[in-house]
Amino acid sequence: MTRFIVEADGGSRGNPGIAAGGAVVIDADSGEVVAEVGVFVGIATNNVAEYSGLVEGLRRARTLNPSAAIHVKMDSKLVVEQMSGRWKIKHPDMRELARQAHEIIAGASVTFEWVPRDLNGRADAVANQCMDRRASFG
Repeated sequence: MTRFIVEADGGSRGNPGIAAGGAVVIDADSGEVVAEVGVFVGIATNNVAEYSGLVEGLRRARTLNPSAAIHVKMDSKLVVEQMSGRWKIKHPDMRELARQAHEIIAGASVTFEWVPRDLNGRADAVANQCMDRRASFG
């Protein structure tokens, strides 16, 4: 069975400010990066940007292989806890993005893990490239 790791992150310069999400899809067995995707959000909060990176990373992983198991790593404890169902989602924008993420992963084997910020550098770099470009890519 194919297994992917999705490292996702997001950032906002100003919170709210110029915002983007980024994700890196990795083949869990080989460690090879198989995709990088950046999503430019415009003006938004950091949390909305984090969710946007997650949604695009999940979308890309499911496009690459709809039956793959996915392990998500993020440095946003909020997003990890909310997506795992342990914390409520009160903000309407985040609720909508979480709904999209759940729709994308419906029927898939997906786990979520919080990681320290210094272990999420690849996804952070993609989000920053996207903010610099002010355009989505990947």
